[in-house]
Amino acid sequence: MKPRIARTSDADDRFADFDPATLYEAAGRSGMVDPAIRPAWPGARVCGPAFTVACPPGDNLMLHVAVAQAEPGVVIVATAVGYVMAGAWGEVLTEAARARGISGLVIDGAVRDIDAIEALRFPVFSRGVAIGSCTKEKTGMLQEPVQLGGITVRSGDLVFGNADGVVIVEQDRIEEVYKAAISRRTKESEIIRLLREGRTTMELLGLRDPRER
Repeated sequence: MKPRIARTSDADDRFADFDPATLYEAAGRSGMVDPAIRPAWPGARVCGPAFTVACPPGDNLMLHVAVAQAEPGVVIVATAVGYVMAGAWGEVLTEAARARGISGLVIDGAVRDIDAIEALRFPVFSRGVAIGSCTKEKTGMLQEPVQLGGITVRSGDLVFGNADGVVIVEQDRIEEVYKAAISRRTKESEIIRLLREGRTTMELLGLRDPRER
């Protein structure tokens, strides 16, 4: 039986105003994807449940299978084992994904056709950009745990990415992390208010000058 992908549209809406750093901290400093996996175009932002894909390096057949099978609203989270000499995703797959209502792509590998992807405003995060082509012959995996930039991702986990990077929130921790993120944001808002009144970070964060020890 394949893992259940939770329909997290409500969760997506609630998380939309956060940022990856806040969610990372709220999750106990866990879930940070390798910072080398970056948005393919300025302003790209993604939030949704993961649909996991594993592709052999240099072959993107399983990405085509995933797009054909994925439900609307999911984020395709793929590993190409960090291979960056071929663009595993480009304009054609982007058009196919948009037609299926897929929310975005995060891949530990390379993509291409960035100008076209940006024009379509489709969120893509990747380790690199490469014009090399892929074969479409080899079997991989769908909806099995994958490694994404050092983090294990399972279908249904929440994926959040923006200009700062990508964070993964485990599906069974979404409510816990959401509550902790709310608390953290409230605390930070109060700190910012006090800073604007003239207080210092040293005072508010309880820091000490090491020269005084």
